[in-house]
Amino acid sequence: MLKKLVFIFFLTFNVSYFVYGIWGKTGHRVVAEIAKKNLTEKTLKKINSILDGESLPTVSTWADEIKSDPESRKYNTWHYVNIPLDEDYADIEKNKNGDVITAINECIEVLKNKNSPLSSKAFYLKFLIHLVGDIHQPLHVGRFEDRGGNDIKVKFFGKQTNLHRLWDTDMINDHMMSYSEFAENLDKIKFINTTLIPADWLKESQIEVNKIYNGVKNEDYIGYEYIYKNFPTVEKQLYKAGIRLADILNDIFL
Repeated sequence: MLKKLVFIFFLTFNVSYFVYGIWGKTGHRVVAEIAKKNLTEKTLKKINSILDGESLPTVSTWADEIKSDPESRKYNTWHYVNIPLDEDYADIEKNKNGDVITAINECIEVLKNKNSPLSSKAFYLKFLIHLVGDIHQPLHVGRFEDRGGNDIKVKFFGKQTNLHRLWDTDMINDHMMSYSEFAENLDKIKFINTTLIPADWLKESQIEVNKIYNGVKNEDYIGYEYIYKNFPTVEKQLYKAGIRLADILNDIFL
């Protein structure tokens, strides 16, 4: 019986932790590094005070690290939202536990409230830094039936993975660059649309996730051709996330 309970716990933990991944540590730190470079001096000073000197790249993965704490699993649904490919966010039934849109808006609300205690500001600021990255990973707005691409198995240069992990981590890690090198390289991207509305970011990710689903089948072999065609989207989404994170933080801490 004890072995069965341990197995059930292990299975539950892994489903909740891995079903909706992240940009990977490198990806989230890239987003945070780009944001840091585009903060005003006033914003950076306020953030340093709230985070007690911790840097944006350092705390950018905190929202995933706390998933190992059972008390924090209630926030798991904050990292994504499942939307049918042909529907709008406004029209879907919302998750009662929240989703990436409601979570981002809650973070902004708490941080803009001058009466929010410092501990709350630190909690929601760390989450906001992370979630702006998450919403720009297209498969975080993927379909419910395949768990945002987690159930679509592919082989990345012969190694078994899945579509979600491919976009979260595999293609990024294949470049073997540090997050600071990656962020510096992305500075060359030209980017104009700096909307502060999270629902607009989601719509853009929906456009990209439709392309992703249409471009791969279960058990496909992923190699150089796929990377050549799709990695510019990874770069674009990371850069947009970084710029928009900076914009939203500068707006919060005017």
